[in-house]
Amino acid sequence: MARLVLDTNSLIQCISRRSHYHDLWLSLLDGRNEFCVTTEILQEYAEILERKTNAKFAELALDVITNNPNTLFVTPYYHFHLITADPDDDKFVDCAVACNAKFIVTEDSHYDILQEIDFPKVDIIKLDDILQRI
Repeated sequence: MARLVLDTNSLIQCISRRSHYHDLWLSLLDGRNEFCVTTEILQEYAEILERKTNAKFAELALDVITNNPNTLFVTPYYHFHLITADPDDDKFVDCAVACNAKFIVTEDSHYDILQEIDFPKVDIIKLDDILQRI
């Protein structure tokens, strides 16, 4: 089992049953992986899911995440400000550091800067690559 942080676009891509990446979502629900979130991340998930789907779907998805025994709720006490190209993405980095996540699952190139930073060490992984590890 690995602790994972999903950026919002990765969540959106894996949540649908018809998605090629749906096994990632299932792995977070069935305990093959642990889903790490913060209040700030959950708020973004809700906002974007509601915008891309509808309020009811967003509410149901958040209920599944928050009631899942494999979801780890963390509170980052330090903010590293590592993603200068998109500071809104820092919340995912701070969550990953706070929960000692194995990876941030993302397709967003803003996170590429993390490969150049030695401390705190945060690894990123693409959706196709995480599927191979599940």
